[in-house]
Amino acid sequence: MAPQRYAYGEDASQFADLYLPAGEVLGVVVIIHGGYWRSTYGAELGKPLAEDLVARGYACWNLEYRRAGGGGGWPATFDDVAAGIDHLATAAAEHGLDLRSTTALGHSAGGHLAVWAAGRPGMPAGAPGAGIPAVKLTGVVSQAGVLNLREARDLGLSDDAVVNLMGVPEADDPERYRLADPMTAVPLDVPVYAVHGKKDTTVPLSQSESYVRAATALGARAELVVVPGNHFAIITPGSKAWDTVVDLLGAAVDAADPGLPAAG
Repeated sequence: MAPQRYAYGEDASQFADLYLPAGEVLGVVVIIHGGYWRSTYGAELGKPLAEDLVARGYACWNLEYRRAGGGGGWPATFDDVAAGIDHLATAAAEHGLDLRSTTALGHSAGGHLAVWAAGRPGMPAGAPGAGIPAVKLTGVVSQAGVLNLREARDLGLSDDAVVNLMGVPEADDPERYRLADPMTAVPLDVPVYAVHGKKDTTVPLSQSESYVRAATALGARAELVVVPGNHFAIITPGSKAWDTVVDLLGAAVDAADPGLPAAG
């Protein structure tokens, strides 16, 4: 079945494509693509993942959002991710979709946004994404996520992509950096599986390592999973790295609600 597109705003980048399996739904996966938050890359990166997962029995919400260079950046990118995930509730109501297990699957910058979104319930009033989410994420699988924003900024990853996203240096507005950094939101109340390729030269392994170390030190459920391959192996269906991602999505479903059909 072809995906159904839902607009959650008036901008051309404010949409998500819903993929529904032919049979029983194992769980719902919100796919958030990467690309260092730049408008050069879009939701087409998530399409092969959605097509693979829907064939396995998952409903997929392949989310697009405004990126830096295309009307995004702080706070628009964050507002869009929050609104786009919440709009899944509308689609779920139309299709009778059970959201008891809703896992965010994010790659690279999308991993950052996925973990950030899982921390929305703890956001202070007035912050992007603050308030009670219409759709509560029950787990996150981060694929080489940029999970330590300060370190990423200090390293100048991808030609200072962090400062490009945030719009100003941290010294000019430290609060917005604090609100955007997954490191400052630990511990989360949902499991985070941080998957990272051994040969990743695009996002350093330390991004996942430092997040998991900080989260587990505070009692959160976080796990580092190192897999073969580079930055893109984990978004390549058929690779060993992707097989591990699929296994972790199954674990996230089981952790969310043992009463749902077994995944895997």
